[in-house]
Amino acid sequence: MQKSLENYRQSYGKSELLEENIPSVPLPLFTAWFEEAEAHPEIAEVNAMSLATCGIEGFPKNRIVLLKSFGVNGFSFYTNYNSEKGKEIEENPRVCLSFFWPALERQVIIKGIAIKISEEESAAYFASRPRGSQLGAWASNQSNILGSREELELQLKEVEERYKNREVEKPQYWGGYLVTPRSFEFWQGRNNRLHDRIIYEFIEKDTWERNRLSP
Repeated sequence: MQKSLENYRQSYGKSELLEENIPSVPLPLFTAWFEEAEAHPEIAEVNAMSLATCGIEGFPKNRIVLLKSFGVNGFSFYTNYNSEKGKEIEENPRVCLSFFWPALERQVIIKGIAIKISEEESAAYFASRPRGSQLGAWASNQSNILGSREELELQLKEVEERYKNREVEKPQYWGGYLVTPRSFEFWQGRNNRLHDRIIYEFIEKDTWERNRLSP
């Protein structure tokens, strides 16, 4: 039996997105929206984002990862380079990041190119992680088939013993990516599904073309 969701409706109208109130370049607007989401009491993990990659087998795939920094140089996150997403980025570095903050009726979609960050930056971030997360990076062969939960827990115990009474070093296969944006799309929910959609597309250094899209 198929479940009908026809009556799942929500009216939007908390804010608006008008050209006269927004900057000519996208990063200041993203920063302002991020900070509003950060301060909102109903939004947990404001830095949670959907990362979409182009699958090697032809299917796109997205998953939730955590944004760890953003600024003029791009948007960064960390992962196992041998994971499914790591292999897909190696094959095709074009990715898409999506943020959805329903309490503000806002969404941001960022298309860009992902490149590995330096070993020094990855090592510095790895050193700042909780010890349990550091050990987990060694224990998990991310995206590989696992026989059982017990197998994973045994691998963790082996890693705990290996690094007993000493610092956990960063695995060579673990590190960060920096996504350089090529476009930003800002979506603000409006009444009657006539939402505001503004897209910024990169032209050249410090120059972006801004347009309004039909909802």
